[in-house]
Amino acid sequence: MKKLLTLLLIAGFGMTSQAQEKNSLELGLHVGYNLATVSTSNQTNSNYRNGFNVTAVGDYFFSDRWSIKAKIGYDQKGWDSGYLTDLDNGQSFITDYHINYLTIPVMANWHFGKKRNWYLNFGPYFGILLNASETKFNTDLKNFIHNRDIGIDLGIGVKLPVANRVKVLLELDGQSGFTDLFKQNQGYQIRSNRSSFNAGLLFGL
Repeated sequence: MKKLLTLLLIAGFGMTSQAQEKNSLELGLHVGYNLATVSTSNQTNSNYRNGFNVTAVGDYFFSDRWSIKAKIGYDQKGWDSGYLTDLDNGQSFITDYHINYLTIPVMANWHFGKKRNWYLNFGPYFGILLNASETKFNTDLKNFIHNRDIGIDLGIGVKLPVANRVKVLLELDGQSGFTDLFKQNQGYQIRSNRSSFNAGLLFGL
């Protein structure tokens, strides 16, 4: 992640951009590479699931420094090398968990830099469960997983102009869940975590 942030910093140098005006709107689309896992109150699983997201973006500006950003996207989460226990005989297996959501973050977005082409956004997200499965026996787990995932979203990025009212975005984004993934969990709460590197296009209106 440090290398990706360094790339963002290098990309931002030397670029020129016009700051957005009050009441202006940007719409766009980005795709991203996801690293997803889970955590409890005292530890984080080190076996990440590799996935992706495809996300639509809308950003409404109140000034050249502040806007409100909303997203809606398909988001692959889960984790690798987790345990699955057979309730009939108590036997445990190692498997990968694939949990996919329709994720909707709504965030405050602070724009900085000389040309306001850098941004830092933060706010809540709400995830709607689409499907859930494990890979050992290809078991459908949707009935065992809560149908919503609620947490906080934090991201930093840069917008690089490529044409009149068209910009390329490069972004690092992280999500940390507050809610337990499982409907019935006898131990610690298991919460989702996801980091992503996103790239896409924004169109000014």
